[in-house]
Amino acid sequence: MSVDPARAKVSVEHASKTYYFCRADCADQFRAAPEKYLAAKAPAPAFAVEYTCPMHPEIVRRGPGACPICGMALEPRTALVEEGENHELTLMTRRFWVSAALAIPVLVLGMSDLIPGRPLQQYLSVRAIGWIEFVLATPIVLWGGWPFFERGWASLVNRSLNMFTLIALGTGTAYVYSVAAVLFPNIFPASFQQTPGEVPIYFEAAAAITTLVLLGQVLELRARSRTSAAIRALLRLAPKSARLVRDDGTEIDVPIEHVQPGDILRVRPGEKVPVDGIVVDGRSSVDESLLTGEPIPVEKVPGSRVIGGTVNAMGAFTVRAERVGSESMLAQIVRMVSEAQRSRAPVQQLADRVSAFFVPAVVLAALLTFVIWSAFGPAPKMAHALLNAVAVLIIACPCALGLATPMAIMVAAGRGALAGILVKNAEALETVEKVDTLVVDKTGTLTEGKPRVTHVLPAPDDFEAQVLGVAAALERPSEHPLAGAVLAAAGEREITPADVGEFHYHTGKGVTGVVSGKRAALGNRALFAELGTSLGPLEEQARELESTSGTVMFVALDGKPIGLIAVTDPIKDSTPDAIERLRHDGIRIVMVTGDSQSTADSVASELGIEDVHAAVLPDQKREIVKQLQSEGHVVAMAGDGVNDAPALTQADVGIAMSTGTDVAMESAGITLLAGDLRGIARARTLSRATMRNVRQNLFFAFAYNALGIPIAAGVLFPFFGLLLSPIIASAAMTFSSVSVIANALRLRHLEL
Repeated sequence: MSVDPARAKVSVEHASKTYYFCRADCADQFRAAPEKYLAAKAPAPAFAVEYTCPMHPEIVRRGPGACPICGMALEPRTALVEEGENHELTLMTRRFWVSAALAIPVLVLGMSDLIPGRPLQQYLSVRAIGWIEFVLATPIVLWGGWPFFERGWASLVNRSLNMFTLIALGTGTAYVYSVAAVLFPNIFPASFQQTPGEVPIYFEAAAAITTLVLLGQVLELRARSRTSAAIRALLRLAPKSARLVRDDGTEIDVPIEHVQPGDILRVRPGEKVPVDGIVVDGRSSVDESLLTGEPIPVEKVPGSRVIGGTVNAMGAFTVRAERVGSESMLAQIVRMVSEAQRSRAPVQQLADRVSAFFVPAVVLAALLTFVIWSAFGPAPKMAHALLNAVAVLIIACPCALGLATPMAIMVAAGRGALAGILVKNAEALETVEKVDTLVVDKTGTLTEGKPRVTHVLPAPDDFEAQVLGVAAALERPSEHPLAGAVLAAAGEREITPADVGEFHYHTGKGVTGVVSGKRAALGNRALFAELGTSLGPLEEQARELESTSGTVMFVALDGKPIGLIAVTDPIKDSTPDAIERLRHDGIRIVMVTGDSQSTADSVASELGIEDVHAAVLPDQKREIVKQLQSEGHVVAMAGDGVNDAPALTQADVGIAMSTGTDVAMESAGITLLAGDLRGIARARTLSRATMRNVRQNLFFAFAYNALGIPIAAGVLFPFFGLLLSPIIASAAMTFSSVSVIANALRLRHLEL
């Protein structure tokens, strides 16, 4: 709709209001149909926020509610900057406190028989105590526990039995039985009677179970809200406004949503960088630690890229905005983390298979418990049978089993993002710990990816300016890292590149086109062999330069070689340490590059890498990965360019550098925001800790149910005379779910 008046070029009056526009065509559309234009540009309503289930991410709703599969409360699909009011938590908290207040006297009355001297019985008859319990327990069960009955009924309607099915059955059975015992005690046979004419009631069990389950829901909802803390921390990095430098040189603060690509923005000391862009003027150090995990500020000079949300430490500078809004790096990080948190790890399949028959098996176990106790139990048989069947229903916790993996993945994805490790999906996070072979590209991965021209050697009868001019013209449309080096060298020599026509990119070889009416080529030996162009006397010069100066590119005009250009790409300062850490971790390092063998050997020798594949095309990189996989290796591929995309996709897990191309990031399962291979070691630490956490959760959930259900059924009674009260079973069930979430939250403090 309309924009900030300070940015406007056109203003239009409509319905006693003034609307401002940056573009004349938008103003024309508004004049033609103002109501239609306003409706089309109106912001989405608040209820458009999507909600999903942490256990079943395929469930997406337009508003809050309960999952039709597991009954859990839905939560926002994407975290908001401010947590806001959690209506589900508010509702459950209110129900819990009211239920707890009523449950205390119910428990006192229900356990009055255990008080020495039975003082209450001196003033109240057994029937009167039953009626008081009935009055107090009814609002607890029917009002406090109403959400559980709703979700239990929905589970039957949807044919998806879950935890709330068991809770509704257990509390409902205990409550209905107790109501009948108070209202119609004479209908019960002797097998139900504790003493002649006295039928035991279990209002205290129904009330306590409901209250404890409500407490569990409150604790669980609070814990679940903390799993999105990392995303909220990232969202808070985004500044609310930016200082716009207008065409006349004046400056004004504008809302961040009004910034557009191409705007010039000033960043003062201590301020956050408002958007992704390129430094135009000035120099400073920028703290990028909250995005990359690297604590040392990064020096920024004209031409350097900056990321929105990072903090300017010292000097002032101006930035040309490039990516704003949803296109910014910060927005992409938040989106990727949100998607990763909702993805499902392969290890989750085990829990899914168990959950499919878990609840029916528990119901069957409860029925079997009832039958056995009613046939062989002590008097009153039916009362014992009912109590133990309810305990079996209540103690079983499919929720702990279902939460074991999703909670750990959610917390780990957020923790990784704060350390500069972007995980695209849970499968990638699970696979990283299994990797035994790392295939790495050279340019931009092992090296800085910021090459510079060191030599321009013309052929006899040609000139340096001509060689560099033709090369610069061909590199203008290219996105290859070497193109920037050639264009920078041409700029330093004040050479203006000519226009190029019929531009064609030869993957892994070079580029061709028409420059000033002549056929031109720039590339490696493979390109010149493909074109049938002899290198002539340049061959010997190229070999000498390749042994000391890195990559050599040949330049030809009308089928004749006119010179060569040598480019050096320095090894990153962090690379030797990263390689050493990975090698110490038992990882085999394989370097693949499109550069010549001599250039590759020079870099490999400096880093101590023995497996080297040079002069390979993108498809050949993929074939190398496939070959390693066929030998039984779990392969990770690290790269940053378009030509790495096939290999990144083929690998068991692709690892991209954020300093590289968008294609590489889209093809990879993990992105390292710092563009530093040490991030792979940190990613493996995160993966190990996460999967260890998942295994702990799954073990606890399986062990808890495997031990709890038989104990609740009464297997200890014949040996030790011990029975598990449904109240204790309820407390144990509550503890199981909360403990799984609490264990997952430990990953927030993982040292990477």
